[in-house]
Amino acid sequence: MDVTRKRLLFRARHMGTNENDIFFGHFAEEKLSSLSNEQLDRFEKLLEVSDPDLFLWVTGAKPVPPDYDNDVMRMLRSFTLATAPR
Repeated sequence: MDVTRKRLLFRARHMGTNENDIFFGHFAEEKLSSLSNEQLDRFEKLLEVSDPDLFLWVTGAKPVPPDYDNDVMRMLRSFTLATAPR
């Protein structure tokens, strides 16, 4: 794994709230290796958003603003819904 992906994986696992650590950390563990450089940039941009907003967007409680509504956010939401305990 290259340095960029390792850094993003660490950040995804240590976001601040336990829920986002789980959502983003698991997504990063499974998907970072297959993301393009452009997708990595979009993922990094998401990691800069406040935890409460991210949680609401990922869970679908609030709509994702246009600046963040991209393929990586859709992948993250889909991954989270598919892996959430039922």
